Amino acid sequence: MMRTRSGKLGELALIEQIRRTFSPPAAANRGSVALGIGDDCAILRPPRGSEILVTTDFSLENRHFRRDLHPAVSAGHRCLARGLSDLAAMGAKPMAAFLSLALPSELLKSAKGRRWTSEFFSGMDSLARQYDTPLAGGDTSESSGGLILADIILIGSAPIGRSLRRSGACPGNFLYVTGSLGGADAELKALLHSGRRSRAKASGDHPHFFPQPRLGVGSALLRRRLATAAIDLSDGLSTDLTHLCRASQVRAEIDAAVLPLHPLAAQLPPDEALHAALNGGEDYELLFSARPGTRVPASIAGVPITRIGTLHPQTGRRPLISLCDSDGKMTEVKPAGWEHFNS
Repeated sequence: MMRTRSGKLGELALIEQIRRTFSPPAAANRGSVALGIGDDCAILRPPRGSEILVTTDFSLENRHFRRDLHPAVSAGHRCLARGLSDLAAMGAKPMAAFLSLALPSELLKSAKGRRWTSEFFSGMDSLARQYDTPLAGGDTSESSGGLILADIILIGSAPIGRSLRRSGACPGNFLYVTGSLGGADAELKALLHSGRRSRAKASGDHPHFFPQPRLGVGSALLRRRLATAAIDLSDGLSTDLTHLCRASQVRAEIDAAVLPLHPLAAQLPPDEALHAALNGGEDYELLFSARPGTRVPASIAGVPITRIGTLHPQTGRRPLISLCDSDGKMTEVKPAGWEHFNS
């Protein structure tokens, strides 16, 4: 499936490097990929009784990562994590990934550039093996402007008619989030302030550099029928909760005092910490709703679960999202997370 456009030796060598890095596919998913890298198309075998879910995400240099600041292994990890988080939000099981990669020609002409691509592939492959997600194909090309562009497509499966959606929430449902909030934003701001390349390793707690998609939680929410609606927190709680409220035609009241702050965000002044939790984005946690009688555990798949609010019927007089402070005062929360073409 990885094919050449120019036929240059550099690209052929790059494709062979990709083939070596991502082969063989993870054992748990060998049955899903009947034919992977090496032909004009990949062939997938969806599980019986399942439907296919597809998501795609760009990773663009100087937009989603900076070569001078981000370790290449982090850029590769983040590229795949974005798509895996989308599958997690719908309770899907990953089947395969497809990578389309455009690189500046000069990157492959130096040892430093070739090392960057090798580490990028290593970061992606490590996460792919962790979640049994084989790379089944993609495309390569030379980019213009000297920038790196990566497009990842994730294919997943879920039982027919059972996948979690944004539109299933109802008035009276409680709102929950996984893990903690604001850490990715706090770590990114510290990186930009330092102006130095990070030495962060995947073995530590680095929510910006190495976010962990909540596939185990999403699978459990679907399998145990715990959630009525779900979305991943990629653009910030204020923006992603707005998406859920609009899709489900409800409004939300959230409690500021119980928002689970990541330790990095908790070190910030209170106003900045709250801003990071509400608007920071790229935490890749799950936000989900559940009926009042549902027994939602304190943790799922080893990830803490926190109830943060309640959903209500929409009315013309009430804001779509309201935040309750420690004094009981309600203030409107407008979507202020990431929005392409407007941020």
